[in-house]
Amino acid sequence: MAEVAKDLTAGTVGGAAQLIVGHPFDTIKVKLQSQPTPLPGQPPKYSGAMDAVKQTIAAEGPRGLYKGMGAPLATVAAFNALLFTVRGQMEALLRSEPGAPLSVNQQVVCGAGAGVAVSFLACPTELIKCRLQAQSALSGSATSTGGVKYGGPMDVAKHVLRSEGGMRGLYKGLFPTLAREVPGNAAMFGVYEGIKQYIAGGTDTSKLGRGSLIIAGGLAGASFWFSVYPTDVVKSVIQVDDHRNPKFSGSVDAFKKILASEGIKGLYKGFGPAMARSVPANAACFLAYEVTKSSLG
Repeated sequence: MAEVAKDLTAGTVGGAAQLIVGHPFDTIKVKLQSQPTPLPGQPPKYSGAMDAVKQTIAAEGPRGLYKGMGAPLATVAAFNALLFTVRGQMEALLRSEPGAPLSVNQQVVCGAGAGVAVSFLACPTELIKCRLQAQSALSGSATSTGGVKYGGPMDVAKHVLRSEGGMRGLYKGLFPTLAREVPGNAAMFGVYEGIKQYIAGGTDTSKLGRGSLIIAGGLAGASFWFSVYPTDVVKSVIQVDDHRNPKFSGSVDAFKKILASEGIKGLYKGFGPAMARSVPANAACFLAYEVTKSSLG
Protein backbone atom coordinates (compact mmCIF):
# COMPACT_ATOMS: atom_id res chain seq x y z
CA MET A 1 0.00 0.00 0.00
CA ALA A 2 2.89 2.37 0.79
CA GLU A 3 4.15 2.08 -2.81
CA VAL A 4 0.67 2.83 -4.19
CA ALA A 5 0.41 5.93 -1.98
CA LYS A 6 3.86 7.10 -3.14
CA ASP A 7 2.95 6.61 -6.82
CA LEU A 8 -0.38 8.39 -6.29
CA THR A 9 1.26 11.41 -4.62
CA ALA A 10 4.23 11.64 -6.98
CA GLY A 11 1.98 11.17 -10.04
CA THR A 12 -0.29 13.97 -8.84
CA VAL A 13 2.62 16.41 -8.41
CA GLY A 14 4.05 15.35 -11.78
CA GLY A 15 0.70 15.93 -13.47
CA ALA A 16 0.33 19.43 -12.03
CA ALA A 17 3.86 20.35 -13.22
CA GLN A 18 3.12 18.94 -16.68
CA LEU A 19 -0.11 20.92 -17.04
CA ILE A 20 1.27 24.29 -15.91
CA VAL A 21 4.19 24.04 -18.36
CA GLY A 22 2.29 22.49 -21.25
CA HIS A 23 -1.27 23.83 -21.40
CA PRO A 24 -0.68 26.92 -23.63
CA PHE A 25 0.97 24.69 -26.27
CA ASP A 26 -1.98 22.30 -26.02
CA THR A 27 -4.50 25.10 -26.60
CA ILE A 28 -2.71 26.11 -29.82
CA LYS A 29 -2.51 22.45 -30.93
CA VAL A 30 -6.29 21.96 -30.55
CA LYS A 31 -7.07 25.28 -32.28
CA LEU A 32 -4.96 24.28 -35.29
CA GLN A 33 -6.42 20.75 -35.35
CA SER A 34 -10.03 21.85 -35.15
CA GLN A 35 -10.05 24.97 -37.36
CA PRO A 36 -12.52 24.50 -40.21
CA THR A 37 -11.21 23.62 -43.68
CA PRO A 38 -11.13 26.94 -45.59
CA LEU A 39 -13.36 27.46 -48.61
CA PRO A 40 -11.59 27.24 -52.01
CA GLY A 41 -9.36 30.28 -52.52
CA GLN A 42 -9.70 31.39 -48.88
CA PRO A 43 -6.86 31.32 -46.34
CA PRO A 44 -7.26 29.21 -43.16
CA LYS A 45 -8.22 30.99 -39.92
CA TYR A 46 -4.68 30.45 -38.58
CA SER A 47 -1.65 30.37 -40.91
CA GLY A 48 0.39 28.49 -38.30
CA ALA A 49 1.22 28.09 -34.61
CA MET A 50 2.64 31.60 -34.08
CA ASP A 51 -0.34 33.16 -35.88
CA ALA A 52 -2.70 31.18 -33.61
CA VAL A 53 -0.79 32.44 -30.53
CA LYS A 54 -0.99 36.06 -31.75
CA GLN A 55 -4.70 35.87 -32.63
CA THR A 56 -5.54 34.16 -29.31
CA ILE A 57 -3.68 36.77 -27.23
CA ALA A 58 -5.16 39.63 -29.31
CA ALA A 59 -8.72 38.33 -28.90
CA GLU A 60 -8.63 36.87 -25.38
CA GLY A 61 -5.41 38.06 -23.73
CA PRO A 62 -2.81 35.67 -22.25
CA ARG A 63 -5.63 33.97 -20.29
CA GLY A 64 -6.90 32.60 -23.62
CA LEU A 65 -3.88 30.30 -23.75
CA TYR A 66 -5.04 28.70 -20.49
CA LYS A 67 -8.62 28.17 -21.66
CA GLY A 68 -10.09 24.80 -20.78
CA MET A 69 -7.50 24.26 -18.04
CA GLY A 70 -10.16 23.82 -15.35
CA ALA A 71 -11.20 20.35 -16.51
CA PRO A 72 -7.68 18.93 -16.92
CA LEU A 73 -6.44 20.62 -13.71
CA ALA A 74 -9.27 18.93 -11.82
CA THR A 75 -8.38 15.57 -13.38
CA VAL A 76 -4.73 15.77 -14.49
CA ALA A 77 -3.72 14.98 -10.94
CA ALA A 78 -6.01 11.93 -11.01
CA PHE A 79 -4.87 11.08 -14.56
CA ASN A 80 -1.15 11.02 -13.72
CA ALA A 81 -1.78 9.44 -10.33
CA LEU A 82 -3.63 6.62 -12.14
CA LEU A 83 -1.01 6.40 -14.92
CA PHE A 84 1.96 6.09 -12.56
CA THR A 85 0.10 3.89 -10.05
CA VAL A 86 -1.04 1.36 -12.68
CA ARG A 87 2.46 1.38 -14.15
CA GLY A 88 3.90 0.85 -10.63
CA GLN A 89 1.55 -2.09 -10.02
CA MET A 90 2.46 -3.64 -13.38
CA GLU A 91 6.15 -3.18 -12.55
CA ALA A 92 5.57 -5.08 -9.29
CA LEU A 93 3.85 -7.92 -11.22
CA LEU A 94 6.70 -8.21 -13.73
CA ARG A 95 9.57 -8.03 -11.20
CA SER A 96 11.40 -11.29 -10.49
CA GLU A 97 12.13 -10.02 -6.95
CA PRO A 98 11.31 -6.82 -4.99
CA GLY A 99 13.42 -3.85 -6.12
CA ALA A 100 14.80 -5.61 -9.21
CA PRO A 101 15.19 -3.25 -12.21
CA LEU A 102 12.99 -3.92 -15.24
CA SER A 103 14.11 -4.19 -18.85
CA VAL A 104 13.07 -1.63 -21.48
CA ASN A 105 10.67 -4.20 -23.00
CA GLN A 106 9.01 -4.75 -19.62
CA GLN A 107 8.57 -0.97 -19.25
CA VAL A 108 6.89 -0.91 -22.69
CA VAL A 109 4.37 -3.50 -21.38
CA CYS A 110 3.83 -1.46 -18.19
CA GLY A 111 3.24 1.70 -20.25
CA ALA A 112 0.71 -0.04 -22.51
CA GLY A 113 -1.23 -1.37 -19.50
CA ALA A 114 -1.25 2.07 -17.87
CA GLY A 115 -2.46 3.53 -21.21
CA VAL A 116 -5.55 1.28 -21.18
CA ALA A 117 -6.45 2.40 -17.66
CA VAL A 118 -6.03 6.14 -18.26
CA SER A 119 -7.99 6.15 -21.54
CA PHE A 120 -11.27 5.85 -19.62
CA LEU A 121 -10.40 8.95 -17.61
CA ALA A 122 -8.81 10.85 -20.51
CA CYS A 123 -11.69 10.55 -22.97
CA PRO A 124 -14.40 12.63 -21.19
CA THR A 125 -11.82 15.09 -19.83
CA GLU A 126 -10.38 15.70 -23.28
CA LEU A 127 -13.82 16.05 -24.84
CA ILE A 128 -14.60 18.88 -22.39
CA LYS A 129 -11.16 20.46 -22.88
CA CYS A 130 -11.30 20.28 -26.69
CA ARG A 131 -14.80 21.80 -26.83
CA LEU A 132 -13.65 24.79 -24.75
CA GLN A 133 -10.34 25.24 -26.59
CA ALA A 134 -11.86 24.89 -30.05
CA GLN A 135 -14.77 27.25 -29.31
CA SER A 136 -13.02 30.36 -30.64
CA ALA A 137 -11.46 28.50 -33.60
CA LEU A 138 -14.89 27.17 -34.58
CA SER A 139 -17.00 30.24 -33.82
CA GLY A 140 -18.87 31.55 -36.79
CA SER A 141 -18.27 28.40 -38.83
CA ALA A 142 -20.84 25.85 -39.87
CA THR A 143 -18.76 23.18 -38.16
CA SER A 144 -19.13 24.58 -34.67
CA THR A 145 -20.83 22.32 -32.17
CA GLY A 146 -24.36 23.23 -33.16
CA GLY A 147 -23.76 26.89 -32.31
CA VAL A 148 -23.58 26.00 -28.61
CA LYS A 149 -21.54 28.43 -26.50
CA TYR A 150 -20.12 26.93 -23.33
CA GLY A 151 -19.63 28.84 -20.09
CA GLY A 152 -17.05 26.46 -18.66
CA PRO A 153 -16.17 22.77 -18.04
CA MET A 154 -19.33 21.97 -16.04
CA ASP A 155 -21.47 23.63 -18.71
CA VAL A 156 -19.95 21.37 -21.41
CA ALA A 157 -20.52 18.27 -19.25
CA LYS A 158 -24.15 19.25 -18.54
CA HIS A 159 -24.87 19.98 -22.20
CA VAL A 160 -23.36 16.67 -23.40
CA LEU A 161 -25.16 14.62 -20.72
CA ARG A 162 -28.46 16.33 -21.46
CA SER A 163 -28.49 16.45 -25.25
CA GLU A 164 -25.80 14.12 -26.62
CA GLY A 165 -26.80 10.73 -25.26
CA GLY A 166 -25.76 10.93 -21.61
CA MET A 167 -22.55 9.14 -20.58
CA ARG A 168 -22.15 7.79 -24.12
CA GLY A 169 -21.79 11.38 -25.31
CA LEU A 170 -18.95 12.02 -22.86
CA TYR A 171 -17.15 8.92 -24.19
CA LYS A 172 -17.29 10.06 -27.81
CA GLY A 173 -13.80 9.43 -29.21
CA LEU A 174 -12.93 6.55 -26.84
CA PHE A 175 -11.53 4.39 -29.65
CA PRO A 176 -9.00 6.98 -30.89
CA THR A 177 -8.19 7.82 -27.24
CA LEU A 178 -7.24 4.16 -26.66
CA ALA A 179 -5.37 4.13 -29.99
CA ARG A 180 -3.37 7.10 -28.70
CA GLU A 181 -2.82 6.23 -25.04
CA VAL A 182 -1.86 2.54 -25.33
CA PRO A 183 0.95 2.72 -27.94
CA GLY A 184 1.86 6.28 -26.84
CA ASN A 185 2.48 5.33 -23.21
CA ALA A 186 4.20 2.09 -24.26
CA ALA A 187 6.64 4.21 -26.33
CA MET A 188 7.00 6.90 -23.65
CA PHE A 189 7.87 4.63 -20.72
CA GLY A 190 10.08 2.41 -22.92
CA VAL A 191 12.06 5.40 -24.20
CA TYR A 192 12.26 6.93 -20.69
CA GLU A 193 13.75 3.73 -19.24
CA GLY A 194 15.99 3.16 -22.29
CA ILE A 195 17.53 6.65 -22.10
CA LYS A 196 17.99 6.44 -18.32
CA GLN A 197 19.78 3.08 -18.66
CA TYR A 198 21.89 4.43 -21.53
CA ILE A 199 23.00 7.48 -19.49
CA ALA A 200 23.59 5.35 -16.38
CA GLY A 201 25.52 2.74 -18.38
CA GLY A 202 23.48 -0.11 -16.91
CA THR A 203 20.16 -1.06 -15.34
CA ASP A 204 20.77 0.80 -12.03
CA THR A 205 19.41 4.30 -12.70
CA SER A 206 18.92 5.33 -9.04
CA LYS A 207 21.99 7.64 -9.00
CA LEU A 208 20.99 9.76 -12.02
CA GLY A 209 20.94 13.54 -11.50
CA ARG A 210 18.10 15.93 -12.31
CA GLY A 211 19.62 16.94 -15.64
CA SER A 212 19.56 13.32 -16.83
CA LEU A 213 15.94 12.90 -15.69
CA ILE A 214 14.96 16.10 -17.56
CA ILE A 215 16.60 14.81 -20.78
CA ALA A 216 15.01 11.35 -20.45
CA GLY A 217 11.57 12.80 -19.60
CA GLY A 218 11.66 15.33 -22.44
CA LEU A 219 12.65 12.76 -25.08
CA ALA A 220 10.12 10.27 -23.69
CA GLY A 221 7.35 12.86 -24.09
CA ALA A 222 8.44 13.58 -27.66
CA SER A 223 8.33 9.85 -28.46
CA PHE A 224 4.69 9.69 -27.23
CA TRP A 225 3.49 12.24 -29.78
CA PHE A 226 5.83 11.12 -32.54
CA SER A 227 4.37 7.61 -32.40
CA VAL A 228 0.63 8.43 -32.25
CA TYR A 229 -0.03 11.98 -33.49
CA PRO A 230 -2.58 11.25 -36.28
CA THR A 231 -4.84 9.40 -33.80
CA ASP A 232 -4.89 12.55 -31.65
CA VAL A 233 -6.04 14.65 -34.64
CA VAL A 234 -8.83 12.10 -35.33
CA LYS A 235 -9.83 12.20 -31.63
CA SER A 236 -9.98 16.01 -31.59
CA VAL A 237 -12.14 16.35 -34.73
CA ILE A 238 -14.56 13.65 -33.50
CA GLN A 239 -14.90 15.24 -30.07
CA VAL A 240 -15.68 18.71 -31.44
CA ASP A 241 -17.94 17.38 -34.24
CA ASP A 242 -21.53 18.67 -34.24
CA HIS A 243 -23.74 16.09 -32.52
CA ARG A 244 -26.88 16.98 -34.51
CA ASN A 245 -25.22 17.34 -37.89
CA PRO A 246 -22.03 15.21 -37.72
CA LYS A 247 -19.39 15.40 -40.43
CA PHE A 248 -17.89 12.05 -39.42
CA SER A 249 -19.57 8.69 -38.74
CA GLY A 250 -16.59 7.41 -36.72
CA SER A 251 -12.80 7.26 -36.35
CA VAL A 252 -12.08 5.47 -39.64
CA ASP A 253 -14.42 7.82 -41.54
CA ALA A 254 -12.71 10.87 -39.96
CA PHE A 255 -9.27 9.46 -40.86
CA LYS A 256 -10.32 8.86 -44.49
CA LYS A 257 -12.00 12.26 -44.89
CA ILE A 258 -9.03 14.20 -43.44
CA LEU A 259 -6.67 12.24 -45.69
CA ALA A 260 -8.89 12.83 -48.76
CA SER A 261 -9.39 16.57 -48.19
CA GLU A 262 -6.03 17.61 -46.72
CA GLY A 263 -3.63 14.73 -47.36
CA ILE A 264 -1.03 13.49 -44.85
CA LYS A 265 -0.49 17.14 -43.79
CA GLY A 266 -4.03 17.19 -42.38
CA LEU A 267 -3.18 14.35 -39.98
CA TYR A 268 -0.27 16.39 -38.61
CA LYS A 269 -2.12 19.68 -38.00
CA GLY A 270 -0.79 21.21 -34.78
CA PHE A 271 2.19 18.79 -34.67
CA GLY A 272 4.66 21.65 -34.07
CA PRO A 273 3.03 22.94 -30.85
CA ALA A 274 2.39 19.35 -29.67
CA MET A 275 6.09 18.51 -29.97
CA ALA A 276 7.13 21.90 -28.55
CA ARG A 277 4.87 21.21 -25.57
CA SER A 278 5.69 17.56 -24.99
CA VAL A 279 9.41 18.05 -24.36
CA PRO A 280 9.27 20.67 -21.53
CA ALA A 281 5.92 19.42 -20.14
CA ASN A 282 7.01 15.78 -19.84
CA ALA A 283 10.47 16.77 -18.61
CA ALA A 284 8.67 18.70 -15.83
CA CYS A 285 6.31 15.79 -15.18
CA PHE A 286 8.94 13.05 -14.89
CA LEU A 287 11.30 15.26 -12.86
CA ALA A 288 8.51 16.24 -10.42
CA TYR A 289 7.44 12.57 -10.18
CA GLU A 290 10.97 11.26 -9.48
CA VAL A 291 11.87 14.04 -7.02
CA THR A 292 8.57 13.67 -5.13
CA LYS A 293 8.85 9.87 -4.99
CA SER A 294 12.45 9.92 -3.75
CA SER A 295 11.60 12.59 -1.14
CA LEU A 296 8.84 10.27 0.15
CA GLY A 297 11.56 7.66 0.75
